[in-house]
Amino acid sequence: MRLRQIVLLVLLALAIGAFVALDLGAYLSFEQLKASQALLDQRYAQQPVLVAAVYFGVYVLATALSIPGAVIITLGGGAVFGLWQGLLLVSFASTFGATLAFLASRFVLREWVEARFGQRLADIHSGVDKEGAFYLFTLRLIPVVPFFLINLLMGLTRMKTWTYYWVSQLGMLAGTAVYVNAGTQLAQLDSVRGILSPALLGSFVLLGIFPLLARRVVATVQKRKVYARWASVRPKTFDRNLIVIGGGAAGLVSAYIAAAVKAKVTLIEAHKMGGDCLNYGCVPSKALIKSAKLAHQMRHGAKYGLSDTAPSFSFKAVMQRVHDVIKAIEPHDSVARYTGLGVEVLQGHGKLVNPWTVEVTLNDGQVQRLSARSIVIAAGARPIVPPLPGLDDVGYLTSDTLWDELAKLDDIPKRIVVLGGGPIGCELSQSFARLGAQVTQVEMGERIMVREDLEVSALARDALKADGVRVLTGHQALRCERRGEDKILVASSQGREMEIVFDALVCAVGRVARLQGYGLEDIGVPTLRKNFTIETNEYLQTIYPNIYAAGDVAGPYQFTHTAAHQAWYAAVNALFGDFKSFKVDYRVIPWATFIDPEVARVGLNEQEAQAQGIAYEVTKYGIDDLDRAIADSEAHGFVKVLTVPGKDRILGVTIVGPHAGDLLAEYVLAMKHGLGLNKILGTIHIYPTMAEANKYAAGEWKRAHAPQKLLAWVKRFHDWRRG
Repeated sequence: MRLRQIVLLVLLALAIGAFVALDLGAYLSFEQLKASQALLDQRYAQQPVLVAAVYFGVYVLATALSIPGAVIITLGGGAVFGLWQGLLLVSFASTFGATLAFLASRFVLREWVEARFGQRLADIHSGVDKEGAFYLFTLRLIPVVPFFLINLLMGLTRMKTWTYYWVSQLGMLAGTAVYVNAGTQLAQLDSVRGILSPALLGSFVLLGIFPLLARRVVATVQKRKVYARWASVRPKTFDRNLIVIGGGAAGLVSAYIAAAVKAKVTLIEAHKMGGDCLNYGCVPSKALIKSAKLAHQMRHGAKYGLSDTAPSFSFKAVMQRVHDVIKAIEPHDSVARYTGLGVEVLQGHGKLVNPWTVEVTLNDGQVQRLSARSIVIAAGARPIVPPLPGLDDVGYLTSDTLWDELAKLDDIPKRIVVLGGGPIGCELSQSFARLGAQVTQVEMGERIMVREDLEVSALARDALKADGVRVLTGHQALRCERRGEDKILVASSQGREMEIVFDALVCAVGRVARLQGYGLEDIGVPTLRKNFTIETNEYLQTIYPNIYAAGDVAGPYQFTHTAAHQAWYAAVNALFGDFKSFKVDYRVIPWATFIDPEVARVGLNEQEAQAQGIAYEVTKYGIDDLDRAIADSEAHGFVKVLTVPGKDRILGVTIVGPHAGDLLAEYVLAMKHGLGLNKILGTIHIYPTMAEANKYAAGEWKRAHAPQKLLAWVKRFHDWRRG
């Protein structure tokens, strides 16, 4: 904290201390006001300007220092100056004082608060930037909310001072008028309770209802404003209740829910039903991982009391199995199934024409236009292809294209370079290495799986290295070159260039939402530059309240399960939002990376807790001590639980080990429903199973928090019982 801030803080403390020490609060009582009314009236009659100026200054000072007694001073203003002059003085004095308190809070505290709680304040700042003025206005309208608290907290936000001033002046006007008017009747009041007459109580009820009415009015005005340019083309009737663009996880669930509640819904998919997860991501990658794991186990048969055996296999057959798995699951997401559920499925490209109309270019070339009361955009994401010079010359694969391209080969490419150290890059690198390729993984950051704790990243790197993957972290890909038959990636590390020869290059540096090609820019739906997603509110509405986004295009997560989670909110809000809307709940989001050993997490890990300034305790149980893991020769990994200090409430869990994604489900349930480690410890787990690791982790927490003093007395009791 800087010297100027310290000086101001000391001065404020001294001023408040003087107020308390001199017992000035005694002058801010109803009884004192009643006793002084005649004297105040006399002084005002003699020197009206001076009395008004002194009153104004005292009010500003009291408000700026957050001194209790504003109600009494306001009543005094009405009693001495009358309704209109009193209202004028109190309105400006209270606003000036509130603004000074706002600025003092900002000057003294904001820097410190942002340094400590910067991450958690990000959402608050975003909300204040969007609706801060209206939020402040509603708070000012409700007299029971402590104004000094509003001044203090708003000073920590990024709200402009002028905005704070005029909104406060306007918002406090109604409440100020009520109290000043009560002050004009001071002679008839016996106590502050007398203010709460039936008429005044009615006024306060109206003040409480007004924010709700104001929000409705503002929402209606905003709605009309955003739809103004489309007023002439708004359909009088609609062909559908809901149109869904995109047949991936979010689109399928949205359409399913709409059909389940008997709404007329059309689902538009330009390519393959099931989206990225079924065709390019979750399903094919897990099928490949299984084959690769079996090959790995065969090579290490001695670990299970068998002979080490070099697996003999056809890579084409492995890739054929991957496609067979996709085909086996396809019926779950097929046109036939969803048509049977009551969804109209159109195979073609959908494009927004206006907020209610979608133009569909069918795959057979026909074009039709459909209107709907609501629209859900669930267009998914695509792989990011880095802008490397020479990349197109050497050719490359992505998580979308490699399944078809590699299926054409009889043998796995001998030398594979994987760009990217995230979950996709790690899963592919390990699988290709286990199937016999020489894999080099290139990651620009200092470690792979950077979102996880350091120990998790290190364990993942060791696992990949043990399978033969050459992991190059801190290496930036610069360009690609062709030299005769050789394909070369040139990368740099610490200023030195190195060359990596490869037969296949896989770009796995992440995925980005599909935002172009279906009319967002044509109708003015804004997108976020920060994470390249469609801008939505907490109800998944875009700038147009009838257009929703769900899944990868909405962010902030790119998981199939979160897409399905969002889809429920998008569909229900789209169909029933005029009566009741639901905010998306992101409190408990789990995920897993399916390398061997698996890495699964829900809630906070240590690096996130530290970055957000959240206090925590760590409880860790090593899976190497678990009976079932030992029996399976998979005794490696751990369960790490973060809890509130001194309590069993779970803040986050990271599991590294076999079946980590499955084991995590118990903690997801616990966090979702507020169950602590004591509940998990008290739950019977089948022996011998991997799930016992969760129970033993809870036991570790219990042991660390055992009441040692009580146990010492219990020991004495048992000693006494033995005689």
